[in-house]
Amino acid sequence: MTFPGQAATAHIAAILKSPGGLTASLATIASREGTSPVVLQHDQIRSHNIAADLAEKTAGVHYPAIYVYCERVSNDLREKFRTFAGRATVVIEARVSKDRLEELDRELHILVEAITSVLDVEKGDWGDGLCYPGGYEITFGPIKHGGKNFLQSAKITFDVDVRRD
Repeated sequence: MTFPGQAATAHIAAILKSPGGLTASLATIASREGTSPVVLQHDQIRSHNIAADLAEKTAGVHYPAIYVYCERVSNDLREKFRTFAGRATVVIEARVSKDRLEELDRELHILVEAITSVLDVEKGDWGDGLCYPGGYEITFGPIKHGGKNFLQSAKITFDVDVRRD
């Protein structure tokens, strides 16, 4: 049995990397806006909770970068006779780096829209005791020095219901 946080993180990372996931959502937005799509490779979607400065020093990060991780797990024991019946709070953090401020905000908002579009489609039962009821919270971080010159991030936080026997 996988730990509930790991199971939720692995599942959402797989959804984002799937052919109908984040890449397809970015292409749809680019087509609608009449712009070139944000290019994102599978290795730019990682299942880690790592600070931006540490990622740049050790992991050789390429921007934009997407990090998926579990922030919190709570076992509320909402169902009798289950060993785990609670929720895992998952975060999808999008980080964008550009050399010009004007391009930074636009690309970050496109990434956030693409991620939330994927989440909207994936509401419901994910199997293996995981269920995404919908809903999320978005937090935009301040622009900092880093990456190619400027770095900004946004966190999409949501709960996944988890049941384990």
